[in-house]
Amino acid sequence: MTAPVLDVLAIAAHRDDVEQTCGGTLLKMASRSARTGILDITQGELGSRGSAESRASEAADAARILQVAWREALDIPDGRVENNYANRIKIARVIREQRPRVVILPYWKGRHPDHYTCATLGYEACFLAGLRRLGHTSATQDLDPFTVHVLRELAPHRPFKIIYATLYYDVRPTFVVDITAEFDAKLESIYAYKEQYADQVAGGKDFPAHAEIRERVASMAHFYGMMAGVKYGEPFFQKEVGLVDDLRWVPVQSI
Repeated sequence: MTAPVLDVLAIAAHRDDVEQTCGGTLLKMASRSARTGILDITQGELGSRGSAESRASEAADAARILQVAWREALDIPDGRVENNYANRIKIARVIREQRPRVVILPYWKGRHPDHYTCATLGYEACFLAGLRRLGHTSATQDLDPFTVHVLRELAPHRPFKIIYATLYYDVRPTFVVDITAEFDAKLESIYAYKEQYADQVAGGKDFPAHAEIRERVASMAHFYGMMAGVKYGEPFFQKEVGLVDDLRWVPVQSI
């Protein structure tokens, strides 16, 4: 491996999902010299507004705002994200290439099937990426030859930590990241999707008016921030039990 590894990789179904659910967190990590990345697993071709091409340009603008070191979009069909072996292999290839220590996935429940399927798909791909013989058995014979070649050339890797961004689903988070200092830039990264969030007839029932976006994003961030005693926050869930070494430094005041 010659490319620097990622400290944090956020995986999401669509371009703009990461900006909404954990953009502030990625920016906060980047400001602390962490190398961050985003993997959008679809091109967003079924979006009510804009096109896959315009989404790609807007996603690049948003990545610069969030100081992301790496971003890529896969070719899994938008609106048809399926947890199958071929799709797991595509993500496993990225995991081996970028070797993230932490992976952020969407929560495994939600309104949009692409979102909750991405959660399970991403988790299983992370597991698959750590199998030593992946790419060396007959199971890959019907897959893209280039992807299989890359898998064979790269060493196995699994992230140390997998966490779930829960903003799209009403569940009590395990922890909240303080994004008070990063909030304005997070909002700017959302505004980067001009065709997505500009006032227009297409998708008018599903998207807020442009003038309402700041209030909506701020309301959600303020809600989760209050849980942790800060102004603005982003919510996350971890499956594992947390480990505390010193009770005197457990954060967030009880009374």
